[in-house]
Amino acid sequence: MTDSRSDRFVRSHLKTRHLVLLVELGRHGSIAHAAQAANLTQPGASKLLGELEHALGVQLFERLSRGVSPTWYGKVLIRRAGAALAEMDAAHQEVMELLSGLRGRVGLGTVLAPATGLVPKAINLLKARHARVHVAVTMSTSKVLVERLRSGELDLVVGRILDTEAADELNFEPLTDEPHVLIARASHPLIDRADLKLEDLMEQCWILPPAGSILRDRLTALFLSHGLEQPAETVETLDMPVVASLLLNNDMVVALPVEAVQPYMDAGLLKALPFDLGVSMDSFGIVTRKRHQLSPGADAMLIALRDAAASIYPHYRAPAQA
Repeated sequence: MTDSRSDRFVRSHLKTRHLVLLVELGRHGSIAHAAQAANLTQPGASKLLGELEHALGVQLFERLSRGVSPTWYGKVLIRRAGAALAEMDAAHQEVMELLSGLRGRVGLGTVLAPATGLVPKAINLLKARHARVHVAVTMSTSKVLVERLRSGELDLVVGRILDTEAADELNFEPLTDEPHVLIARASHPLIDRADLKLEDLMEQCWILPPAGSILRDRLTALFLSHGLEQPAETVETLDMPVVASLLLNNDMVVALPVEAVQPYMDAGLLKALPFDLGVSMDSFGIVTRKRHQLSPGADAMLIALRDAAASIYPHYRAPAQA
């Protein structure tokens, strides 16, 4: 049931200019710069911000000597304002799509492993069915992608939900878990060593994901749990062409799901080292926003993802349609 005070705030006080200003304040941290970006005067922006704070009865931004910083309340409104504006932009896009046949833009985020198998296959299916739908793909960590999904910048994400606070806002369709193996080039000196120990691997140059990622944390825990220091020689990247090039031309190692480098494995260029890392990522899946109606183009992308997943992952079952 809708709270009457909230309903009054939305219907009587809130204007599109308020939403635009909130988003720009979040981006710029300055009333002057936000006013310019929102096509407002600085006094006009200050007045709009004052109206919002008066209507809500809370301080949304701390006034600093050089700009403004959002309070906890301000951060909530910035995120919701971004999502609301994205919804209206999607509504306009949806109307245009219906007028001219299925087309438009879909923002899809993905983590590493599905970016090399599932996502390309799904895009090929989508293009075969709806050639005019434009797909913009972003690859990053789950945390970054889910935040962009919550703010309305992305329509769909293939990844994981790591933030329990965000879980109530999101739908999650698990696809598969992600066991990792240790990958190196076929001519790596350790490729045929049957007695490999973690101590041997500590001396290798490792290609690692960014600090703070789940895999990085689990690899760190692996060495610490055996009383070992972290590898001294490392390269940090998520970029698969860079990873592949480094592996093929150097005696480096990387922990990856086989799916991420399957073409190189099939060609005999890369191999798995004979060592069980015991590292497996939690299941990734298709993440969407609850209580959010996908545009026709985004819905077609979702269907294509489900169809591609059904052909790749033997245990995946698409949810029954209402």
